[in-house]
Amino acid sequence: MSQPKDPGARAAELRAAIRRHEHLYYVLSKPEISDREFDALDRELRDIEAAHPELITPDSPTQRVGEVPLSEFPSVNHKEPMLSLENTYSEDEVREFEERIRRQLGNTSLSYVAEPKIDGLSLSVTYEKGRLVRAVTRGDGKIGDDVTANARTIRSLPLSLTPPHDGRGIPESIEVRGEVYLPRSVFTRLNEERVRNDEEPFVNPRNAASGAMKQLDPRQVAERGLELFLYSLAQVSGPEPKSHSEALVLLRSLGLRTNPEIRLCASIEDALTECAALREKRHNLDYDIDGVVIKVDSLSLQRELGATSKFPRWAIAYKFPAERATTRLVNIDVQVGRTGKLTPVAHLEPVFVGGTTVSRATLHNAEEIARKDIRVGDLVVVERGGEVIPKIVEVVADKRPPSAAPFAMPTACPVCGAHVAAIAGEVDLRCPNTSCKAQIEERIKHYARRQAMDIEGLGDKLVGVLVEMGAVKDIADLYTLEPSALAQLERMGEKSATNLVASIDKSREAGLQRLLFGLGIRFVGERAAELLSRRFGSMEALSRATAEEIDAVPEIGEAVVASLREWFEAPQNRHLLDRLHKAGVRLNAISGGREEARTLEGLQFVLTGVLDSMDRNEAKRRIESRGGRVTSAVSSKTDFIVAGGDAGSKLEKGRALGIKILDEAGLLGLLSENSRPAPTPSS
Repeated sequence: MSQPKDPGARAAELRAAIRRHEHLYYVLSKPEISDREFDALDRELRDIEAAHPELITPDSPTQRVGEVPLSEFPSVNHKEPMLSLENTYSEDEVREFEERIRRQLGNTSLSYVAEPKIDGLSLSVTYEKGRLVRAVTRGDGKIGDDVTANARTIRSLPLSLTPPHDGRGIPESIEVRGEVYLPRSVFTRLNEERVRNDEEPFVNPRNAASGAMKQLDPRQVAERGLELFLYSLAQVSGPEPKSHSEALVLLRSLGLRTNPEIRLCASIEDALTECAALREKRHNLDYDIDGVVIKVDSLSLQRELGATSKFPRWAIAYKFPAERATTRLVNIDVQVGRTGKLTPVAHLEPVFVGGTTVSRATLHNAEEIARKDIRVGDLVVVERGGEVIPKIVEVVADKRPPSAAPFAMPTACPVCGAHVAAIAGEVDLRCPNTSCKAQIEERIKHYARRQAMDIEGLGDKLVGVLVEMGAVKDIADLYTLEPSALAQLERMGEKSATNLVASIDKSREAGLQRLLFGLGIRFVGERAAELLSRRFGSMEALSRATAEEIDAVPEIGEAVVASLREWFEAPQNRHLLDRLHKAGVRLNAISGGREEARTLEGLQFVLTGVLDSMDRNEAKRRIESRGGRVTSAVSSKTDFIVAGGDAGSKLEKGRALGIKILDEAGLLGLLSENSRPAPTPSS
């Protein structure tokens, strides 16, 4: 009988295996195992680390997502400015770009690199001793935000570098730059969910990616599904590559992900040929590109060419024009969402634009229709970018048919006939009838979502059938469904009916957080539901809370407060909660783990330098879990300065002010104590 493997050795083995499979899947797109097999490895590692916390390493694959939101993003000065690019839409201007270079360099042999210009968010990433230590946004080019905790959630960005196969070893320090983006496939799924949730869809993948990286809670970022391509080497210790193309080879050898569409071009004409090829290919990519970046390949020539205050002289962005098509607006349909919001949607004569055939376009609301004077029968210009459905950008007014009349939103709900009403301060119209079948159907779909009560088997078509036949009039009716009755429905069957009822039964124990989100209360998204569940613990306590008490919850704004009070004051909602309670649905929060003793309550810390056993975000999380506060600036209010390796001016300022200085061991000791420390000045 074989002996069980040492936990430390097995954890190291699992970390190596998971990193390898992450690299194969996220970087090389060549997975060797199934998702189920990968999840099994991840679960085994998490179980070992839970049983042996001392085995956790900062670069463990389990440490991608922090547990506590940040209070702010620290600002970081870029060692090398992150400049913008000069843009052009003209091939002749690209040729003029080369002529300017030749006037400066003379008759020098030139080659170029052409790479897709991804429409995302620029990021600078630093590794030290092979470990990811810092990720900073572009900001104004000189100063950016430290978003390391968020960047760690990007699965295509390794937490530790891979030693090159040629034996060169991992550089002591390396800074690389890239573009964070949201894949089109993920963007479409997210927007479909937002539309179902009666939320405004993201305008395009870039906005969704940028908005995600600005989230203070890394857990929310992890759910967004961001990806990243690295496109340049900013700094490296040791020997430097001679060209940009060689630098990309180095990045790939270290396990970093670069775009496979990047091409080395022998001349500017070859680069323009590549631009044309990428323009044709762009619709087959799973990410948005708005052009091609053309760079001089030689790094020594790049340095010689230099930069203006805004742009490098050795690169130019050739931008693609927006893709538009003209078609006829056949009809405007008004749809009703789960909160009663009326949304107009344009039905078009099918037209090919942006790589696909388009037959619908978003119109947003009556105000947007009136501003553009859009009428049924008009010839319209449709633009398709990264939107979940395309948009109408303008009307061809001189082609308008005489019969085209201004569009007016209905005064009655197109589904139930109730008189629609405008809400003060909003442009939207809403159906006030909560018994409207369209609203019931959308509310039940939302309630069953994976992020809400996770009722497997309750698909959109089945919801429509159940509502239409009157079997389900609200979410509480779901808990009265019987397998025998469901089995009589078309394409259902006994097994499917039994499984569905079992899934509905399981949802009774989902807990307050999921229930709050699943109820579909306006403005109460997943994050708000989490915060409210954590703060109040039960539906009863939340329903009795005053507006001031709800408003005191961090990140909860006035709109959420007003919406909650309005929802709880409605008699039909109180009756719904009573029915859910009688059906056995849990109305309180599921208990979490053990809370840390708040031994650092009221104490203020500043972190400086590099810690060995944890990064700054982890240190901040652990301090805050004990009740302490971490700030970025040293002041007379600072109680402790935690100084790691390469500590800077903050350490000197702290000493000048007589503030207690802790090394990493001192911090770890403080975090393990069960009594409040005295912040006496250091000697």
